[in-house]
Parts: sequence; C-alpha cells; structure tokens
Amino acid sequence: MGNKKALRQLYAGGALLLAISTGLTACESVHDQIVDKENSLAAAGFVARPANNPERQLMLQKLPPNRFLQKSFGDHMLYIYSDPKVCSCLYVGNQAAYGRYMSYVQAQNLADQQQMTADMYEDASWNWGMWGWG
Repeated sequence: MGNKKALRQLYAGGALLLAISTGLTACESVHDQIVDKENSLAAAGFVARPANNPERQLMLQKLPPNRFLQKSFGDHMLYIYSDPKVCSCLYVGNQAAYGRYMSYVQAQNLADQQQMTADMYEDASWNWGMWGWG
C-alpha cells in the first residue's frame, strides 16, 4: 500500500511540475509574440513614443492594450498601437507603415502555415495506425 501512495504522490508532483512548466512557456510565448510584433512594427516604419511622464502614462492606460486604433489628423490617417506592458509606449505609423506591417503579417502567416503543413508529415516515427489511420 505504501508504494502505491508514494507512486501517486510522485505522479501528482510530476503533473504539477508539467503544468507549471507549460504555464511558464505559455507566458514566455505571449511575451515573445508581443516583442516580435513590436520589432515588426518598428521595421515597418512605426515610431515608438514612450509614456515617459505621468500624463502620457495615464493616457496610455485609457487605450485598449496591444491593439491598433485609427486616428484621423487633418487629411491623413495615423495608426496607433498601444503597449502599456512591454515598452510602456505607443507605436505610431502612417498608412504606408501600416500597409508594410500588414504585408509582413500576411507573409508570416503563410510561412507559418506552410511550416506547419511540412512539420505534420516529417516525423517518420509517428504511428498513424494507433490513431485509426493508415
């Protein structure tokens, strides 16, 4: 009986460690995605405007985080992306910068889909029969 209890505790501890590890990986993944997005915004021509005083910080908190907003200024449109967590700043770009960013996103999505498709069939050790195929 003692061995079964010890084994259950070992499994429970392993499951807890796995859950914590998965949670940390997910957090890192979200952070990495935001950083990648911000690098892409800068490469597309967006300019980072830091919330470097109390008034700007207060205004930044009023915007929806990590989303694009459009703002018309006279005869031109600006695209604003707020990041209150990673850089505590706004990224501001014109129509051309937004177009370059969206082209990059579409190209990246296509590349990701192609990679996922390629990855699905590369593992020769995968036993499809076990899942009811093949």
